[in-house]
Amino acid sequence: MNQMDQIKFCCSVCLDLLKDPVTIPCGHNYCMNCIKTHWDGEEKKKTYSCPQCRQTFTPRPALMKNTMLAELVEELKKTGLQAAPADHCYAGPEDVACDVCTGRKIKAFKSCLFCLASFCKEHLQPHYDVVPLKKHKLMEPSKKLQDNICSRHDEVMKMFCRTDQQSICYLCSVDEHKGHDTVSAAAERTERQRELEVSRQNIQQRIQDREKDVKLLQQEVEAINQSADQTVEHSEKIFTELIHLIQKRSSDVKQQIRSQQETEVSRVKELQEKLEQEITELKRKDAELKQLSHTEDHIQFLHNYPSLSALSESTDSSSINIRPLSYFEDVTAAVSEVRDKLQDILREEWTNISLTVTEVEPEPKTRAEFLKYSCEITLDPNTAHKCLLLSEGNRKVTVMNEQQCYYHHPDKFTYWCQVLSRESLTGRCYWEVERRGGGVYVAVAYKSINREQSWKKCGFGRNDKSWALNFSKDIYTLWYNNSQTPVSGPRCSRLGVYLDHSAGVLSFYTISENMSHLLRVKTTFSQPVYVGLWLEGDAGNFCEIR
Repeated sequence: MNQMDQIKFCCSVCLDLLKDPVTIPCGHNYCMNCIKTHWDGEEKKKTYSCPQCRQTFTPRPALMKNTMLAELVEELKKTGLQAAPADHCYAGPEDVACDVCTGRKIKAFKSCLFCLASFCKEHLQPHYDVVPLKKHKLMEPSKKLQDNICSRHDEVMKMFCRTDQQSICYLCSVDEHKGHDTVSAAAERTERQRELEVSRQNIQQRIQDREKDVKLLQQEVEAINQSADQTVEHSEKIFTELIHLIQKRSSDVKQQIRSQQETEVSRVKELQEKLEQEITELKRKDAELKQLSHTEDHIQFLHNYPSLSALSESTDSSSINIRPLSYFEDVTAAVSEVRDKLQDILREEWTNISLTVTEVEPEPKTRAEFLKYSCEITLDPNTAHKCLLLSEGNRKVTVMNEQQCYYHHPDKFTYWCQVLSRESLTGRCYWEVERRGGGVYVAVAYKSINREQSWKKCGFGRNDKSWALNFSKDIYTLWYNNSQTPVSGPRCSRLGVYLDHSAGVLSFYTISENMSHLLRVKTTFSQPVYVGLWLEGDAGNFCEIR
């Protein structure tokens, strides 16, 4: 039988003669175990393919032994049919070849550590069938089997000398390694294997730790880039506003100067016209008097003299005020002073801006350090809900049963019992809030927060224009953009709030016998913020800013 006929009866998976042959729907034949194993590997995909033509089947086809093909293979075996390996089963220069094959050698399937030889599937079969050979240690094909032979005694090295840290044979252990700490190679492997597993665990843990670090650093890079982009955008906006403001002031000054110029010129021209009229009148009078002086008739002279000698009232010379210098030198001086002050401010603040960009100052540690940044905060009646009563110099707010007599104001909150501070906050600030009764939301908010819309838009922490900590007897909850985050902390009646506006830091502390850190929020403030209070509960609930 030629090689092509032999290949027809070989499994394309194991490349051996068909064992319990089965035929799948596309018509190709395989050993039952080979196709089962192949399809088991595709179980997760729920689609099953033919290893040769790649046709897929769903669901998994049932396998039935091809009795006729099995009988044919058995009959042909009796005539000496052997599996004919395909060309890709022959050993190449980089492969481990079967040591038993003659002629063109087939790739080795396993290497035996006892025989110190490599075998293809056919020549390896005795290791599965012969009882003494079943005890041999098989491994993946290796070209380095000779490394297991002792060059001195030509014996298999089955021992390890811990003293000299090298593999040895039995004769070495009773010869030059006599008296050394020697163990079997298997025992040493077991010990090293344990160390290897520990090393791998350490390496895997370090990999996980480094991957977490890389992820954190990536998040930090993203946060830095986002913060830098937002800051550049906001800075450009602020400087543009500043430029527009200066241009507006320049235009206003110019307009005022031109208006005053017109007024002054009009006044001077009016006076000038009066003087010119008076000059004309005086010249006429002088001519008449000159003519009278030449009259020879004494009676006529005396008759006309009284009427011609009387002069009209002259313009008061004191009303003429000629300034020795330019009329608007005071304006120039004032504008120059503004310029000098602005230059000084920019020069001084530029240093602060540079320091802020390069380094964020550390947060204070003790209450005494926080109090250095304490700021005077008063509540704004124009923003107070009609059921809130402000007292103690507008530093205390109380929920009332009856509505208070406040004038209507567009800044007033109309839905929730909320109030904002008069003062806007930038830089580093610290204040404390003491409550009695029900819960209160301690917040910072932009002035642009909604006042009259639904609770989902105007409540502190229910939008992207405010950050609020719900501060009650038993719970603390951070609210921002209508998302809440529970926070654990000790019960207390006083809360400390620290703001570093430029650094985008908002921190909350519980104040009792000790000052305890509760929560730190890192964000970016695009505008000045205002202190906000939102009182819950019945009448009588109040809180006070200190």
